[in-house]
Parts: sequence; C-alpha cells; structure tokens
Amino acid sequence: MIVGWSMGSRCDAKLVVDALEMAQANRGAAPGLLAHSDRGSQYASAEHREVLLAWGFLQSMSRKGNCYDNAAMESFFSTLKIELVYAQEVYLTHDIARASLIDYIEVFYNRQRIHTSLGNKSPAKFEAVFGLS
Repeated sequence: MIVGWSMGSRCDAKLVVDALEMAQANRGAAPGLLAHSDRGSQYASAEHREVLLAWGFLQSMSRKGNCYDNAAMESFFSTLKIELVYAQEVYLTHDIARASLIDYIEVFYNRQRIHTSLGNKSPAKFEAVFGLS
C-alpha cells in the first residue's frame, strides 16, 4: 500500500519530507519505525533526518550499489512508469500529471490492482482481510 507520496519539480529534501509527512498522517507510525530509503542526498539531508529523529524513527539506507535493498519500491516505480507514465502521450500541465498520479495511486493501485504477492488481492483488500490498516 502506498501511504505517502509527493510530487514536485525537484527531487529534494522537501519532496521526501512531504511524502513522509503524508505517510505519518495516514498511518501514525510509532517511534521505532524503520524508515528505509536509497542513498540519495535528499534522504541524507539534515531536514529529512531531523523529521525522522523528531518522530523517533530509525533511518536505514540501501547499501551502496545494491538495488535489491529497495526492491519493493523499485518495483512500484517500474509499474507506475509502465502502466501510467509511458502509456500517456504527454502531460500538458503539472496539474494534469498530478491528477493522473493521484488517480493511479489512490484509486487504482491501492484499491483495485491485484498483486500476486498479496494472494491476488489489492493492497487495500489485503490489509482489510488481515486487519493491517
């Protein structure tokens, strides 16, 4: 289930902090949560680390050159690109792209798209069945 995301014109600390804040607002994770990311500068930024520290989260970064550490998110981004971004001819405005992304994540991916790794259930259905949400 994608619980926090952000979209912007730059991949910077604000972008990842906004996504983290959305995830926290949606789930209210307790201190001790392990926040895993790749090794990008936005994740190593003081702003991002300060938010993690303030919430009592532990930071974990992928090992250098090891894409398998973040395989679940890499798979999501690949699916997003194939099923949505590359399927569009062009996004005329940032607002159109944002609306398309919201619809894909919040309506389709989380609630309708089945995943074989979840027993052919959508993430929302899987969480409902197992009481995870």
